Amino acid sequence: MVAAAAADRTIAQIEIERMHSMVRELPAFRGVDDAWFGREAQACGKLLSRPDGVNKVVRLIGEALIGELRETAYALAAEVAASDLALQADEKSFLDLLGDGLRLDELTRAALQRTARVRHRST
Repeated sequence: MVAAAAADRTIAQIEIERMHSMVRELPAFRGVDDAWFGREAQACGKLLSRPDGVNKVVRLIGEALIGELRETAYALAAEVAASDLALQADEKSFLDLLGDGLRLDELTRAALQRTARVRHRST
């Protein structure tokens, strides 16, 4: 989620708020708190600032997740990217890279991205 938010080199307040609400509400984060999220977000930011950091983060995510959690991770990243109502080219590129790293097919990626965009529409 953090990498998706940072893909366009700025993390909007609405993206931060969306990540916090997902950590508090979703079953994937059951048992973790905001302090955990803050530590993980900082660690992710440090990795992203290094040369080849984005690829390293994607590799770590791919190695850490199995099965359906790969779809969940992609869905959450798409959700954060869609939360500011404008999917930037850098965010799209990150989602493509993440989808490749998680070995998700194009149809699944498109469905998850579309679902995220629809949820954030105001009209």
